[in-house]
Parts: sequence; C-alpha cells; structure tokens
Amino acid sequence: MSSGKRILVKGNDAIGMGAIKAGCRFYFGYPITPQNEIPEFMSRELPKIGGEFVQAESELASINMVLGASALGVRSMTSSSSPGISLMQEGLSYMAGQELPAVVINVVRCGPGLGGIAASQGDYFQAVKGGGHGDYHLIVLAPASVQEMYDHTILAFDLADRYRNPAMVLADAILGQMQEPIVEREEEVQEPRKPWALTGAKGRPARHIKSLLLKEGELESHNRLLQEKYREVQKHEIRYNELEVEDAELVVAAFGTSARIARTAVSKARSEGLKVGLFRPVTLFPFPGERLRVLSARVKNFLVVEMNTGQMVEDVRLNVSGDASVFFYGRPGGAIPTPMEVYERIVKHYKEQ
Repeated sequence: MSSGKRILVKGNDAIGMGAIKAGCRFYFGYPITPQNEIPEFMSRELPKIGGEFVQAESELASINMVLGASALGVRSMTSSSSPGISLMQEGLSYMAGQELPAVVINVVRCGPGLGGIAASQGDYFQAVKGGGHGDYHLIVLAPASVQEMYDHTILAFDLADRYRNPAMVLADAILGQMQEPIVEREEEVQEPRKPWALTGAKGRPARHIKSLLLKEGELESHNRLLQEKYREVQKHEIRYNELEVEDAELVVAAFGTSARIARTAVSKARSEGLKVGLFRPVTLFPFPGERLRVLSARVKNFLVVEMNTGQMVEDVRLNVSGDASVFFYGRPGGAIPTPMEVYERIVKHYKEQ
C-alpha cells in the first residue's frame, strides 16, 4: 500500500490502518459483530511492527488494560460494538477522571439489549452524554465515509493526547462493513511528550494517577478543572460540514451514515427547486450548537434524520432559536431510512412553512 495512492479498503480495516499510522502499538479487545475486522487486522499487523495485541477475556478487562497502557504514556486503543461499549462505561469514567488519553471505537449495532447486528445510531446518548458515572465527557467523532474512518482515528489519537481525555470514534455497521477507496496519510504523526506518564520513579519524584480524591473539596476542584478542559475542547475542536445552507429554507441535520442518505435526498430536493441544505456534525462532542444557533436566525425549519428514535434531535432543539421548528424522522432497531423516505419528509415539512 503506497502512500498517496487510492486503495480499496473496508471501513473496519481503515480504522486499524489509521490507528497504526497514528502510532498505536497496543490494542486490547474482545470480539463482537460487526467490528470484528478491527481486532483481526490489529492482531495481524501489530506484531509486524513490534506492537502488542491482546484478546482480553471480556470488554471489562479490555478497557482496563487500555487504562493501564495509557497510564504508561503509550498510545493504546480498544474497539467494540454497542453491548460491549456498555460494559466499558465504568472504565471510561475512570479514565476521564484520571485524565488518561486513549481511543475507543464503537461500530454501533442496534439495541437495546443484545439487539441485533444491523446498523444503528442508538448509542448517541451513551457517547455524548457520558455513559458512565460522574460529570465527564468523551471527545466524540462521527465519520461518514471509509476515508473518515481512517482520518478520524488518527485525529482521535491526537485529540485524546492534546486534552488528556478518552476519545471515541462513533461509526456504525454500514460504515464498518462497506468498502471505499481511501488515500493514506503521507506525513508522519508526531506524538507529544507526556511528562505525567508513569515511567518509573528512579531519579525523579513519584507521580500518581488516580480518580479517588477524598480530601475536603479535592474532588470538587478536580471536577471544575475537568469542566474547564471541556470548555476548551468546545472552544477549539468543533467540526461540521455544510451543503447548500446559504439560501436554504429547510436544513436537514444528520450525522454519520444518516448524513450520506440525507445528502442524496437533499440533492433530489434541490433538483426540483426546493431550497434545502444539509448540516452534518462531525464532532458530536463538542456539538456544533453555536453554528445551529446562527443558522436558525434565518432558517426556520430543521429536519433531523437519525437511525434511532430521536437522540441528536434533542441537541438540535436545544440549540436552535425558539421560533424555529424542528422535525424528526428516524428508524430504530436496525431499520435504515431510504433517500426517498427522507425526501418525502423534506417535501412534507417544506410545504408546512
């Protein structure tokens, strides 16, 4: 695979390629459909470059192995799908509290419960609201192509290290299993120094990484520092894409696979003279709410499309101005909206103006 050339890659393999390019040398995970190509790829490729692959006995074990490796200052990763990510929530809360950087990949399948192996976006709340205990956030990226599966994995490692916080790539079964051409990154990734890492205390003062803070006021102070960090993330790391919103009278908001579907519907609506645009959040945390507030000063109709019963729609409603209408169309349980279904909703709500 030569850098700069377009190569045909499955989404899950692109995740593995991006992780290795980012300098990940430690992977810990447990198999679950539909992300199994990621550990398969890492088990094959990491030993070739001196890395370590461990198939843990469970998802609980794998996230705590990631925690331990991260504390040593090395780039480490795990991946899973929805029920497995649920089992990792305690460890993710610990890592956020300990300010440990790592990357978690969630190739979402449908639920709740064991659900099924079809694609879904039902893990939005879990990812962006903090699925574990306490006041914390993950940095969450939502790719919409195989190229972005690769690019966002590299970005996730960079953001995790920059802010000493776990970062999640929130994909889904469609993106994980589809094949598309990608271009590999040519430039080398530069990892930052980590003076906080546990590397042995010989010749220097001891370092401590913990989340159990029992002195009077100590945990409150720590929480306030974490919130300040999240505000810095919101200030500097918001990412989104827009399509034909400049003159739009209705804007469709969607992320990930739903945004791909919505793009086709928006193009059809445009071809028939409807002034419709597309707004795609790339970062789900930090959420690009300020941009939605700006848009809603002019656009008074928003249609949110998701593969769930309505999760991101809550954040859209929270951020648009009070006199804008927010409609929702979603299909849960592994059902996938079609471009024609989204187009029909666009026409319905466009005519309601």
